Amino acid sequence: MPAITADTLTLPRIAAAGPSDTERPVRSITTGPRGHEGEGFPVVRAFAGVSSADLDPFVHMDQMGEVEYEPGEPRGTDWHPHRGFETVTYMLDGRFAHQDSHGGGGLITDGATQWMTAGSGILHIETPPAELVERGGLFHGIQLWVNLPRKDKFATPRYQAIEGDEAKLLSSDDGGALVRLIAGDIGQHRGPGATHTPITMAHSTIEPGARLNLPWNRDFNALVYVLSGRGAVGPVGHPIHQGQLAVLGPGDRISVSAEAGQESHRPALEVLILGGKPIREPVFQYGPFVMNTKVEVIQALEDYNKGKFGAIPPDALMPHRV
Repeated sequence: MPAITADTLTLPRIAAAGPSDTERPVRSITTGPRGHEGEGFPVVRAFAGVSSADLDPFVHMDQMGEVEYEPGEPRGTDWHPHRGFETVTYMLDGRFAHQDSHGGGGLITDGATQWMTAGSGILHIETPPAELVERGGLFHGIQLWVNLPRKDKFATPRYQAIEGDEAKLLSSDDGGALVRLIAGDIGQHRGPGATHTPITMAHSTIEPGARLNLPWNRDFNALVYVLSGRGAVGPVGHPIHQGQLAVLGPGDRISVSAEAGQESHRPALEVLILGGKPIREPVFQYGPFVMNTKVEVIQALEDYNKGKFGAIPPDALMPHRV
């Protein structure tokens, strides 16, 4: 159950479709393979098998968990570098601690989002806090990488902490779906996230049998990822379930519906809806660096080895190992 909930009957409603609006068709549905990241936490590689042209301006996304950890099991990352893009960490449930070499940091917890612009170069760590490691507990989140255009690759690093209660909460036109708008615009509504690259990011809970239909910027691509549950996407209702990503074609609206019968431990359909204005520049990625050319990645490695990404703070967080 996501941490941030609300009574949809009291929220602003998303406007219904107009007579000239067109729904975005489904171009592909893929299933993300499971793996491990960092010190060994489980992830679903949400974008695996999808072309970079369909993802642009997004580069990478992991669904972290959903897992109920036993005491001693939680894992995070150690200190590592980034350059050339932004990392977005959204916690549906649980807690993750962040710290970076430019003074950013804090606890990402229960519906909060941490938005880190790596830009010219940064070191950071994300790790479960000591109490979660010692006691165990629920852990479920998303990490998304958003590319930066060539002109912003060397932007000054920046950190934004968006608490769960700061997301813009909206309701579908019939009240059957809750939408948490984290960044960008849906119709006349705007989320709190400040982004270099124009994007929209939203998380929706769609009740069994309900349908979400929302306006979408025609200049943006459109991706629907299922965090939990079963449903259908697009104008002809392509079936989709947990761990699958739908890439949508052009149009004015996105539609997603929840099956009437859901599993008892997953009472609703949970989807992450993403879109952005394609950058349409060459992308050369090597590990934690996302640049335009191989030469720039080699330079990033050299700069990192020379200590140009900053220093690990004296009071640095470290991975908790028991």
